Amino acid sequence: MIIWFRHLPKISMDMVEWIPFIKSKWFRRYYMKFVYLLQIIIFLMSLLLDAWVSRIDTYSLILIGLFVFIIHESLHILVINNKGDISLTFSGTFFWIHTNAVLSKMRFWFFMSLPFFALSVMPAIVSVFVSGNIKSILLFVSWINLIISASDIINSLLIAIKPKNSVFCRGYYRVEKS
Repeated sequence: MIIWFRHLPKISMDMVEWIPFIKSKWFRRYYMKFVYLLQIIIFLMSLLLDAWVSRIDTYSLILIGLFVFIIHESLHILVINNKGDISLTFSGTFFWIHTNAVLSKMRFWFFMSLPFFALSVMPAIVSVFVSGNIKSILLFVSWINLIISASDIINSLLIAIKPKNSVFCRGYYRVEKS
């Protein structure tokens, strides 16, 4: 079930065995500052590389950006569909997807990384082989999604350093015994 713009109901979790996904209270407190900093760095890099120079009108770029955002979030939902309830909410400029499903390390990493690879890495690779407006559109899609993916990129790195048998749920993880 997808719940729109409301949080999922609270569930009972034994906090003795579940560890916060981000252990450091300081990093948890300033996490969004790191995300904003990464977004600013990505945006400035795109300006330095002239990624926004295009013969495509601004209205079309806004529509493409909106389309990229919708596909990005749809890819996230695709990975966790039928695994548990999903809540789609937003906070400030960020759109958040929460689930009450317990996800394996690989599925959670795939959940965080799929939109980055599908909408930033792949278009950047394909852009090498094309030219003209198609190249401009692919690079625009890649950069816009890279900015949208800032939080996903940080989370993917954090997931990668967790122990092999980790499972994740609602901002917490635990290590399953083999």
